[in-house]
Amino acid sequence: MNDDRPVLLQTRGACLHLTLNRPRALNALSHTMVRLIDEALDRAEQDEAITSVLLSGAGDRGLCAGGDIRALHDDARASGRASLEFWRDEYRLNARITRFPKPYVALMDGIVMGGGVGVSAHAGNRVVTERSRVAMPETAIGFVPDVGGTRLLAAAPGELGTHLALTGRSIGAADAVLCGLADHHVPARLLPALTEAIAEPAEPGESVEGIVERFATEPPAGHLPLQRDWIDDCYAADTVEEILHRLRTSGVPAARTAADELLTKSPLALKVTLAAVRRAARLDSLEAVLDQEFRVSSRAYEQPDFVEGVRARIIDKDNDPQWKPGSLAEVDDEHVARFFAPLGPGEQELGLASQLPPTPAPGPSPREAQAD
Repeated sequence: MNDDRPVLLQTRGACLHLTLNRPRALNALSHTMVRLIDEALDRAEQDEAITSVLLSGAGDRGLCAGGDIRALHDDARASGRASLEFWRDEYRLNARITRFPKPYVALMDGIVMGGGVGVSAHAGNRVVTERSRVAMPETAIGFVPDVGGTRLLAAAPGELGTHLALTGRSIGAADAVLCGLADHHVPARLLPALTEAIAEPAEPGESVEGIVERFATEPPAGHLPLQRDWIDDCYAADTVEEILHRLRTSGVPAARTAADELLTKSPLALKVTLAAVRRAARLDSLEAVLDQEFRVSSRAYEQPDFVEGVRARIIDKDNDPQWKPGSLAEVDDEHVARFFAPLGPGEQELGLASQLPPTPAPGPSPREAQAD
């Protein structure tokens, strides 16, 4: 696309089509983009002629690789506060998407990570393709899953969400559906036809949900169902140290590989992430989880691991982050608890849960429901 606007809006029939338009940056979200999406939802909600919203990403590499990590890194390095305002608006948008009163379809084609999950996986109609790679990879950069991701992962079957949260691994279409991060698989080659069908339904009165289901097919087989036994056993432990012990001693090569992966992550981020996912499972709404995540993000932003993780993984790409603290043993319960404490004087809480009634808990994925 030649248009350099970061979010493109096109009304097609009764559908407002939003396109994230930073393909060279894998459509990474900026604060401006978050505001533009929110304004577009205002328009769609108020315009009776618009009956649905469709979200996609420009280019063929992915919907969205997350927030603009370099901008967040630079702000944190300069001890700025712009990142907190970005997260404040981003998390409010995530909550709004869940409650949006008209059908909202997210085409989760290609790479969908971090903030990309936030603008898609809370939608009512989530479509993945054979090219989809969905992940919350924050522990690799010294950060913690956010954008409501801890709620989504906490609701995944068994301990799959804990495994994905700690390792940051990406998953394909079938596993995304299994974990409740997506609803349907549609082959990538059919996305243009699906988009057209949503804009101009072939049959009067056909629902958006019905149209998506009409295009849906069985995805290529996933990997997680074959790994459920060792994942559920190892990640059910109460501490990261015990999880590592179980992974190393399980006798399963894939489990030992996962243990090796965890040892490359920020020890502080691992412990806070485990606590965040477990706490999210006990909260009664997405808004309450987002309030918790805002506290955690505000604290993680202040830690040296975030700047160092982005430097090592994204900027210098030496993949040799020097974490502080450098070991799990140096991260105690009191250190972790500070991430969840109320924000201090001069810091404004997100406060979403106090403004809205609870949202329903994420239900089982269609595949998990069929298994039951």
